[in-house]
Order: sequence, then C-alpha cells, then structure tokens
Amino acid sequence: MGAKPVTGRMTARSEEGVTVFLIGMRINNFRALRSWLPVAAAMPRMIIELSKEKERGLLGFQYLLGGPRLLYVVQYWESKEKLLAYASDQDGEHRPAWAAFNRRLREGKGKVGFWHETYVVPAGAYESVYINMPEFGLGAATGIVPVGRRGERAADRLKAA
Repeated sequence: MGAKPVTGRMTARSEEGVTVFLIGMRINNFRALRSWLPVAAAMPRMIIELSKEKERGLLGFQYLLGGPRLLYVVQYWESKEKLLAYASDQDGEHRPAWAAFNRRLREGKGKVGFWHETYVVPAGAYESVYINMPEFGLGAATGIVPVGRRGERAADRLKAA
C-alpha cells in the first residue's frame, strides 16, 4: 500500500447497495506446499481476470493477512447476481480453480482450509470513514468524498439502519 494518504475525514462515495464477499484460506500445514500453494496462486489469476473485465461486477478488492496462517480477500461487488454469475461461469478462471481446489482438499487430508462469506448490503445500511488514509476498502472500490457530503456522523450516513 504505497498510496499517499488523503488528508482529512473521507467516506466512500457510493450510496448504492453493495455485495461484500470475503474469501480465504488457512494453511494448516506449512510443509504441505502442494496442498496450499496452488490455492494461494489461483486467487490472483481470478482478480486479474475480474479487474480486466469490469462488466463482471467486481468493484474492488483488498488482500489481507489474518496472522501467519490465514490469507484472505475482501471483495466488493455491484450485486449478488454478478458475483453468482462469475462463480458459475464455465469459461472463467473460477470454475477450473474451484475444481482443482476441491481435488487438493480431498487429497490433502486437512492440510489447507477454505472459507467464504457473502453479505448483501442494501443502500443506506453501511457507512465508512477514512481519516488520513489512502483510498482503502469500499472507498478504494467506489472512490471517496469528504465526510460532510454524506453526513458528519456515522448515524447520518446510516440512513436505512
């Protein structure tokens, strides 16, 4: 994250609904490279594909570490429909990666773990604030604006909650 911080209090520009998809893997056995390394390598290929093909609906993403064993990606999508369409697309990077991962999961006998969670968040049911930060998270996915444009307080920005 070499981006330069934006001075002041900012919030995500988007006021539309968003689908948040968290996906990750847990390395249960570091020495079992054949079980987890291909899994870790598959995600960047999918992200590259999605970044090039904006019509698929990925707004933005953030790679994160959850300690020494947990790698995950937070993804922001235009809609759950676009996320599900990508997941089931027979011609994209996801289907072959998923099939290969399932094979490794069965053969690896617990050497790598996998998880994902999906949240469909309606417009007005989320808020964000970034203070002296580079664009990050939803703000990086949709752009940022000064907090005052969407409300000074979190309660002001949470219109639907």
